[in-house]
Amino acid sequence: MAKQESNKDSTLENVVQALATDNSETRKTNGEEKQGPLYKFFLDGLKDVYYVENVLIDALKKLEDASTTEELKDAFEDHRLQTKKHVSRIEKIFSHLDEEPEQKECAAINGIITEAEEIIKSTPEGSMTRDAALIIAAQKAEHYEIATYGGLAQIAITMGWKKVADLLEDTLDEEEETDLDLTEIAEAFINLDAEMES
Repeated sequence: MAKQESNKDSTLENVVQALATDNSETRKTNGEEKQGPLYKFFLDGLKDVYYVENVLIDALKKLEDASTTEELKDAFEDHRLQTKKHVSRIEKIFSHLDEEPEQKECAAINGIITEAEEIIKSTPEGSMTRDAALIIAAQKAEHYEIATYGGLAQIAITMGWKKVADLLEDTLDEEEETDLDLTEIAEAFINLDAEMES
């Protein structure tokens, strides 16, 4: 009987130790990690993409309103709603790292958004040419996000932050899917119809 209780105590101790290890691995970073240059670079990247996702919520609404076809309007609306989830995921990552959510202005995405606004001004309203150009503008933003999320996920894996890496990879998968969806919409009919416009 005493041997059985000893085994139970040992098993319970192992479970508690495993949970403690998992918690320290995925939720906390030690003081030394937070002083390291790679951690600081990761945190800057996280602040950058947090800014990107927040500004894209409004930008995607502008693209949706400016689009001609229902297919493209729906794609932009779906991605705008998805982007709100991306913001929540980034906030979870800040929490895992015991950091306050903070945005760092991103000149790259500001430039892409400015370019999209110029496309809206310079293309005829209700034209397929506008839709073709808006898809390209949106894909530039997607490619920036794909590069950022892919790089941050690899750093998280290197640092041993499994939950952080999983959250980043979930968003990466969705950004890649959106990019493919936009390509399919362009190739299905928008580019061909735009070519016919005079």
